[in-house]
Amino acid sequence: MQNQDKDKYQQAFADLELLSSTDGSFLGSSLQAKQQREHMRAKVLQELEKVNLRLKSAKTKVTIRESNGSLQLRATLPIKPGDKDTRRTGRKQYNLSLNIPANLDGLKTAEEEAYELGKLIARKTFEWNDKYLAKEAIKKDLKTIGELLETFAEEYFKTHKRTTKSEHTFFYYFSRTQRYTNPQDLATAENLISSIERIDKEWARYNAARAISAFCQTFNIAIDLSKYSRMPDRNSRNIPTDAEILSGINKFEEYLNTRGSQVNQDVKDSWQLWRWTYGMLAVFGLRPREIFINPDIDWWLSPENADLTWKVHKDCKTGERQALPLHKEWIDEFDLRNPKYLEMLATAISKKDKSNHADITALTQRVSWWFRKIGLDFKPYDLRHAWAIRAHILGIPIKAAADNLGHSVQVHTQTYQRWFSLDMRKLAINQALTKRNEIEVIREENARLRMENEKLKLEIEKLKMELLYKHS
Repeated sequence: MQNQDKDKYQQAFADLELLSSTDGSFLGSSLQAKQQREHMRAKVLQELEKVNLRLKSAKTKVTIRESNGSLQLRATLPIKPGDKDTRRTGRKQYNLSLNIPANLDGLKTAEEEAYELGKLIARKTFEWNDKYLAKEAIKKDLKTIGELLETFAEEYFKTHKRTTKSEHTFFYYFSRTQRYTNPQDLATAENLISSIERIDKEWARYNAARAISAFCQTFNIAIDLSKYSRMPDRNSRNIPTDAEILSGINKFEEYLNTRGSQVNQDVKDSWQLWRWTYGMLAVFGLRPREIFINPDIDWWLSPENADLTWKVHKDCKTGERQALPLHKEWIDEFDLRNPKYLEMLATAISKKDKSNHADITALTQRVSWWFRKIGLDFKPYDLRHAWAIRAHILGIPIKAAADNLGHSVQVHTQTYQRWFSLDMRKLAINQALTKRNEIEVIREENARLRMENEKLKLEIEKLKMELLYKHS
């Protein structure tokens, strides 16, 4: 296939503005996927009209119609074997299914088949053979999962606009389908469901079902995965307190005292980049990818950045936003605007293809590796959860906190606040009580001052009366 043919699907998406979403959940991704499928279907139907006009101009007595994701040839033909000639004309209108997908490539195939059928009709040589009886499609051997995986990317991006985000989503679907299935198995619903049921861990089974669902949708494999669509209960997390976050960043420097002397000189200072990354995750509650996908380093270091915001690029999971910090003092304390660390960031991402999901994944995995290496008891994403909880404790409105983290209020309340541990709840309650006690103290102090004020007024009036008495 020529490059032009390969790009025609992405050219068809050129005028599509994806729905802006602050919901990074599966629901948010599904809505965008639906929008793209509907957009591509509209494009196919537009092209179908043009094809039918060409067929009509050529006086070909065949038209093409779309039905349930397939293209059919419609023509008046001799009565099919076994069919009844109710009108006694010897002819009847039929829709012929030739197993042609309703996409841009399928349109080209369907048009060629329509001209071929038209010639047979014009010459009165049409016969009902296996092809037109749809027996050839039945005879075709089913493909294996491995064979379909080889064309998964090509077929998937016929219905999805290619972006950094969609590349990452596809990589998620591909890698999990590949991991949990046997490439030698035939790509049937039974075999795919069996692959899911062999998975012991609930979360792995749920994620595999999501990926296999996308795989089946791409290749029009009828399958019912509703049994596996319920999200499992989340495992417990270790959400760090502010004190533990402060202690954690010191572990990067402690690493210097414990690492061996045989250190590659090219990477001996690399720990500083990962310490900086740790600090950014803690201060802004970012997703790790939001640091590495097209970071606006100039803005971060700019004197005009008075609010100290981090600009998240539009290619990230939930689009562009400016993230505000919590605990601004940590920016100075962690030295997060030191140009040296930003140069290290620029160097790290320059070695990767920033549009390649696998390269970005390698960087985010490196963050997790460093957390384990220096002995932290929590994971990178736990810093994001800690940010959400800290915002709640500080009394920041849920909508503001959710927008700052780049997700919906629903995701914020359902996902993040469930990690409100007993210690966090105690802290929140104690802070609320302390605030209440402070208010009571202020009220009592105001009442005391009012009483003293009234007392002073009485004393002044008394002195005025005494002075008046003396002078009278």
